[in-house]
Amino acid sequence: QVQLVESGGGLVQPGGSLRLSCAASGSLSTRNTMRWYRQAPAKQRELVASVTSSGTTNIAESVKGRFTISRDTAKNMVYLQMNSLKPEDTAVYICNAHDFSSYSDYSGLHEVVLDFWGNGTLVTVSS
Repeated sequence: QVQLVESGGGLVQPGGSLRLSCAASGSLSTRNTMRWYRQAPAKQRELVASVTSSGTTNIAESVKGRFTISRDTAKNMVYLQMNSLKPEDTAVYICNAHDFSSYSDYSGLHEVVLDFWGNGTLVTVSS
């Protein structure tokens, strides 16, 4: 069973910084993509950033240059460094693991792709 727990959210003033953390536990495969989403009131869920097992990162245009995603595989941690925060960054930030899990049966080796979600951490940017 895979569990994701976010932390690091809070109230900050515009221009401030926060670092969000996502701790993964359980049988997460070595082949996975970790993602940060955010959900704001009256808006659809937005993919903020992602990082693959090989270290390839992608950042949404809306936060590019301000946010950075990183991971520490040995510690089972994923981070989102958020700088120069704006009021429009206010949202619940949710950690997601897109997991490629393999198993064997009589017909051979198979792969199952699963998504795991944390409960989110609230980031409020306001003066």
